Amino acid sequence: MVMKCPRCVQKIHRAATACPHCGLTLGDADGQFGGRELRLRCLADTAGLLRHEERERVEAAMGQLRQRFPQVFMAIYTGALGEAAHLRRFGFWLLNRASFEDRPSGASNAAGILLTIDPETKAAGVSVGYLLEPFLEEADTFECLARAHSHWLEGRYADGMIKAMEQLAWILRKRSRQAKRHPQRFARKLSLPTASVAATCSESSSPEEVVQ
Repeated sequence: MVMKCPRCVQKIHRAATACPHCGLTLGDADGQFGGRELRLRCLADTAGLLRHEERERVEAAMGQLRQRFPQVFMAIYTGALGEAAHLRRFGFWLLNRASFEDRPSGASNAAGILLTIDPETKAAGVSVGYLLEPFLEEADTFECLARAHSHWLEGRYADGMIKAMEQLAWILRKRSRQAKRHPQRFARKLSLPTASVAATCSESSSPEEVVQ
């Protein structure tokens, strides 16, 4: 079982204690972004991209996704990260370290989907928890960003977020039907590593995408 290193994007085993290609560990990400647990709401618009009415629309769309797929939860983070190269590492770190206060009861970050938007570097990315690795491929998450791209180019961040979630819902419905027909195709042995570059949950699954 492999994931992509959030720094060098090379494939590595999920239980590796460090990336064999570039040496990245979760501790390195802690050193860059902070080592303590971070408490956030699932919609954390720290960049202030959304007006009150837009926040309500986005939260409603997140709620609809949660109702359709109660075992999955969606999180969105907006903020300045310094440079586009940090986006993938930040998504990896946040899914490992964040405690989402309004996450559905019983859900874990391992079943999380994180959309990160950095308006200063004009980039966005999607990170997914390891439980979703059999169901969401890099092309899938990139397609979600592509559906949002034109809206973000015009500064319509709420519309883009909603379009990305609509595409995500379509993909998850498709994968659900496929899993019912071919369960062995999606069967995965998910052993939890202890302290590793993959530790506890995340894979940064999409390249950066221009958002403005």
